[in-house]
Amino acid sequence: MSELRTLPVPDGLDGMRVDSGLAKLLGVSRNTVVALTTSGDVELDGAPAGKSDRLLAGSWLEVRLPGEETPPEIVAVPVEGLTIVHEDDDIVVVNKPIGVAVHPSPGWEGPTVLGGLAAAGVNLAVSGPPERQGVVHRLDAGTTGVMALAKSERAYSALKRAFKERTVDKHYHALVQGHPDPSRGTIDAPIDRHPRVDHKFAVVTDGKPSVTHYETVEAFRAASLVDVKLETGRTHQIRVHFSAVRHPCVGDLTYGADPTLARRLGLTRQWLHAYSLSFEHPGYGDRVTFDSDYPADLSEALEQLREQDH
Repeated sequence: MSELRTLPVPDGLDGMRVDSGLAKLLGVSRNTVVALTTSGDVELDGAPAGKSDRLLAGSWLEVRLPGEETPPEIVAVPVEGLTIVHEDDDIVVVNKPIGVAVHPSPGWEGPTVLGGLAAAGVNLAVSGPPERQGVVHRLDAGTTGVMALAKSERAYSALKRAFKERTVDKHYHALVQGHPDPSRGTIDAPIDRHPRVDHKFAVVTDGKPSVTHYETVEAFRAASLVDVKLETGRTHQIRVHFSAVRHPCVGDLTYGADPTLARRLGLTRQWLHAYSLSFEHPGYGDRVTFDSDYPADLSEALEQLREQDH
């Protein structure tokens, strides 16, 4: 059963694109709004609105919303390569392999961390939306490395707060094309959804504040290995920021990497690995650190670069 919503455009959304503004106004995803505009279910002052049209304060909106969707189900299926680094009554820390999403979502049919943990008999906190209970931060499906999930309700609240207050140290290693100049620095540039490509993100003027600190660890002729510390945690942040300064992650064809170099190194995804995570344990307060070694594809690509440079 669909629902017709009729309302004026608030002053705070004046000038915003229809997709971004309606997503905020209705509390739905931007992709949902794009689908609604495509199917003609959004009208602005009686005329069909496109996703990139601009909202005008006081204009009259009519939006036909579909009935509530059933959230994606967590299916308990063992996940090859998913290993538990640490587990106690409050948290479970895993090493996430390539090609695994953190939680189920519309359109994703591959393995998930939550499905793998369910198969291993790990019970997570029930806080959060049903399809991502216990999840306090995420890694892209194509990014490997260490991540923590909450098993207790106190852990969920404490870790969510810690990520929001930026007291969690998240360190990544990224192999980026070329040589960042300076070799150590900060990329401070706002990020939001790409204005034209739905599955991508981009540096945009009115995006969310996003800060990435980096330091070159090892330099090769064609690329540099950088240690990255995230101050904020936007979707695709490292990939977007290094692409924006013309040093995309090697293998990251989505964000402009050289396909020839990726092929030469045998990479089918971005060279990006979450190698260290540090935070105050939500149970006993001590600071804990968990690390993750490079998976085989990243190690082999790095060794190839070292051999070619000697």
